[in-house]
Amino acid sequence: MSGAPNRPVAAAFWMIGSIAGFSAVAIAGRALRHHLTTFEVMAWRSLVGLAIVCLVALATGQARQISPRRLDLQLGRNLVHFAGQNLWLFALPLIPLAQLFALEFSYPILVALAAPLVLGERMTPVRALSAAVGFLGVMIVARPFGAGGLSIGLLAALACAFGFAGAALFTKRLTRIVPILSILYWLTFMQMVMGFAIAAFDGQVHAPGAAALPWVLVIGISGLVAHYSLTKALSLAPATVVVPIDFLRLPIIALIGWAFYAEPFDPWVIAGGAIILGANLSNIRADARERQISAIT
Repeated sequence: MSGAPNRPVAAAFWMIGSIAGFSAVAIAGRALRHHLTTFEVMAWRSLVGLAIVCLVALATGQARQISPRRLDLQLGRNLVHFAGQNLWLFALPLIPLAQLFALEFSYPILVALAAPLVLGERMTPVRALSAAVGFLGVMIVARPFGAGGLSIGLLAALACAFGFAGAALFTKRLTRIVPILSILYWLTFMQMVMGFAIAAFDGQVHAPGAAALPWVLVIGISGLVAHYSLTKALSLAPATVVVPIDFLRLPIIALIGWAFYAEPFDPWVIAGGAIILGANLSNIRADARERQISAIT
């Protein structure tokens, strides 16, 4: 379509911010594992994010966009995202960073499989084939029948993809009726409440000390920067351009794992991740073709 955005260079610059943000979240998450539980990390991280969202809303005069509209969908989205994010943080110190990121990339395949049931979208042969190919990529990355088997870290990483897929499905519905700023507000507010409530279940909530506070700020700020940059990039260029750039997170985080945590560089993880990327791209291209046909007809 002629009115569709197509500024790939600008999108690429925004993706630098997204990749840096997601990488910083992983580094900060690992640094906090000795100081806070995953629920405490989510609580304090969400508090930082909530403060930023409120400041941005007030500074830009967009506070009126924040409303309690469709709190049922907001709650559903944030429950599954909270579960997925906690599983991600739990798996973070247990398996190599590259393996975690590669398995996280599988969630769009789960979205494609669930979309016909949840959103009423049509299950096409391309979607079915892409899901099968993506599943092959997941098996290559996880290697459940290898010497290590399915560890608790791998299971958590696989499960977090289901949480992120559920959040994506809810978000697809929400963005049709609710402003993004309102989604971000309820995301940070609800997950802050969830985090503090579950963290306090044993009667105590640990505040971040001097060593942990900088990492809490990093994980709170970088998470918002990553998601905003990714959203901005998608507004400037088609997903077929943005998704391959986003895939650069995998080799970059593999290098970070090798340089800072002495994690071996695993070519099977990169290969499996590339297969997952190919499956995701085939879905995106098929959806783009269907929209073009629908627009013409």
